[in-house]
Amino acid sequence: MSNNIPAPPLKERKDLVRRQYKALRGSISNEERARRDGAICQAALDLVSFRYADIVLLYAPMEQEIDVFPIARAALQKGKQIAFPRCDAQSKTMEYHFVTSLSQLSVSTYGIREPGAELPIYDHAAHSNSAVCFVPGLVYDRQGYRLGYGMGFYDRYLSTFHGCRVGVIYSDYIVSNVPRGRFDIRCDILLTEKNVRVPR
Repeated sequence: MSNNIPAPPLKERKDLVRRQYKALRGSISNEERARRDGAICQAALDLVSFRYADIVLLYAPMEQEIDVFPIARAALQKGKQIAFPRCDAQSKTMEYHFVTSLSQLSVSTYGIREPGAELPIYDHAAHSNSAVCFVPGLVYDRQGYRLGYGMGFYDRYLSTFHGCRVGVIYSDYIVSNVPRGRFDIRCDILLTEKNVRVPR
């Protein structure tokens, strides 16, 4: 008789990692968080993929997420277009809408600040301009795969996005491997408060 114990289902393994890193993220002081976030945003402005991008896709940070609004402000000052996601809870999909000011974001689905549905949509199939997408995550691994909140919005969107995908994460939230399935999408670059990593 085999003594092998079957591995827990993928969702259980993902949820375990999520709980661990949510707790860790909640333990960071506001001062330390602000220092790290500032370093990440400054490093973002030096990325070649940012400097040469005409369109910058960002996210509106929820509580304890890395604040990328300084990247948005800098992009606007440099004459770039910026866009933020708007989620469809029923289909579990999202679309990016262009904004010209952060004041055009308001609390909507899941308590996230989102652009209005009436604002222009970024269609990567129709826009030939270069784009970079900054992707949030609870934890990343060294290959560039991420764990978010488990809704699948980003994996669905990124599966058809052909611009540069930049994972935004604290350096100590990068692990050897995260549990992943065949539909999980990896990022091209990992941006931390300490360095820029190219996943291997």
